[in-house]
Amino acid sequence: MKSTTRYPGPGAPLSVAIVGGGIVGSAAAVWLAVEGFAVTVFERDPGGRPASAGNAGVVSLSMISPLARPGTLASVPGWLLDPLGPFTLRVADLPALAPWLVRFVAAARPSQVARATAALGFLMKTALADHHELARRAGLAGHMRRTGSLHIFDSDAGFRAGESEWKERARHGVDYREVGVEEARDMVPALTGAFARAIFAPADWMVTSPAAVLDGLRAALASKSLFRPALVEAIRPKPDGIVVATDDGEEQTFDRVVIAGGVWSRELVRALGLNVALEAERGYNTTFPGLFFDVPMPVFFADHGFCVTPLDDGLRIGGAVELADAEAPPNYRRAAAMRTKMRRYVPELPEDGGTEWMGCRPGTPDSLPVIGTHPGEPRIVFAFGHGHLGLTFSAATARHVAEIVAGRADHNLDPFGIERFQ
Repeated sequence: MKSTTRYPGPGAPLSVAIVGGGIVGSAAAVWLAVEGFAVTVFERDPGGRPASAGNAGVVSLSMISPLARPGTLASVPGWLLDPLGPFTLRVADLPALAPWLVRFVAAARPSQVARATAALGFLMKTALADHHELARRAGLAGHMRRTGSLHIFDSDAGFRAGESEWKERARHGVDYREVGVEEARDMVPALTGAFARAIFAPADWMVTSPAAVLDGLRAALASKSLFRPALVEAIRPKPDGIVVATDDGEEQTFDRVVIAGGVWSRELVRALGLNVALEAERGYNTTFPGLFFDVPMPVFFADHGFCVTPLDDGLRIGGAVELADAEAPPNYRRAAAMRTKMRRYVPELPEDGGTEWMGCRPGTPDSLPVIGTHPGEPRIVFAFGHGHLGLTFSAATARHVAEIVAGRADHNLDPFGIERFQ
């Protein structure tokens, strides 16, 4: 029998439900709990490993370029001919993906690229400071280090194509410099294979283990909030609060609701009467536990859309984009293809012994996450769609969510509003 609960009760602190216990939802929960809100986190798969746990572990402070750009559009036809290339889609899902793809093409117009870059630059300006503050609030320490990142190019043509993007980033304060091939090898001795050019971005950081960071945030929540393993099926605004209905027949009423469920936020948002262009940018990786080549920093292979990072979990090789239904079976040939390409640069990389993984990054066509309120119901807050930058933007998003809930939204968040899809 369905039960209805008014949580936490008259006279109690403002109650906030967070739908989604990934890195963004957990970070927001920690931030809000420390601010004095009564927080309940609803997580559909608490034992799973979402995109925020299996990512590359890079706090990519230099990455303020949207995926949709003129250069990307020029490359997409060739990429799509390679089902194991850096950007592909499942043909079976093409009809469902078509509206997203139309918006993706529109987002590649130079004026839109400039708008998205500026917006991402705004969010990035406080990202590192927000990470340090989130760590303080969660009691985390020693999980981040500044390494910089290396970006290598197979050819002069590839370098020239990518250099304009780096120059645009520099106009927004991103520091970078070209390094010679030998200097790049000195930085990352494992790179014994051939490549033509390289760029070093000194500002990037990385975490020791994305999964450990997520576990640490959730552990911090244990004493500050409620964590409910349940699937949220409906959100219903009422005069006295926002009702959250779950698949176990429970209904609870909260003062505010934050939707931070990654790509699975889409159905809840649409049920609230709003349009949203949100699809799964599925990424693959292979982690080699106990394998620690001399790779002291993240290395991005610009021509192929993947990277390698040295984590406490082992050496992780992954990335690329597969647009597909989130529930479709994984195609682990994509992980194998990245391992094969990696051997061009690190020939001694073994074929066996790695653990494969697939995760669903929640991506918008313009690469801007959705951060803001429901235009007709300010008690409902959105925080999803971070694509490749979920870890990077998690703490900044948490801070902004707390300010929105407290009624202090920053007008600089306007480009991230869901209104752009209506």
